[in-house]
Amino acid sequence: MPQMINMTEPYPQSVAVRYVIDSRVSRFTVQAFAGGLFSALGHNPVIAITEFSGEAQIPEDLDQASLVVTIDASSLKVVSDMNDKDRTEIARVMHERVLESAGYPQIVYNCSHVSASKTGEGQYWIALNGDLTLHGVTRGLSVPARVALNGDTLKVSGTFSILQSNYEIELVSVAGGTLKVKDELKCSFDVVARRQE
Repeated sequence: MPQMINMTEPYPQSVAVRYVIDSRVSRFTVQAFAGGLFSALGHNPVIAITEFSGEAQIPEDLDQASLVVTIDASSLKVVSDMNDKDRTEIARVMHERVLESAGYPQIVYNCSHVSASKTGEGQYWIALNGDLTLHGVTRGLSVPARVALNGDTLKVSGTFSILQSNYEIELVSVAGGTLKVKDELKCSFDVVARRQE
């Protein structure tokens, strides 16, 4: 996942290497969970984030790296195996009532601090400590991830959860109210970034 160094550091830093996300080969999904009386008959919708960009600048000391990722809220798409009617309704509710995509077109994660531990040659466990701005609300969010640095390619993968209520998002129901969506969303990412000169 991408990152940017903090230019306000009072001491000199090593030159950072810049990486830019290659969204064509990266994957970012969100899993919602069904609740309510008829949840056993419902779906746990999987949402694909199809348009996102980001940049990382990584100095020699990984702890000084940082990250900015920007998601186009209108690009979220229901990819679960379900009938077209349900898929269309879930997508409509997601954009009109959950994300309110027209009013909040971007979702941004800005990471200013990284904790890293090396697990092998070019392999790291990291904790991204930053802020997620979603639905016009900004909250701190720590994201654990695995990182592989191999030549000009940076690969980052992991999972994390958020609560919709933390971002003042209405917990909605679909399918005539028989399927309610739980507060927790599970996010998974498998991101490839390329080194830029």
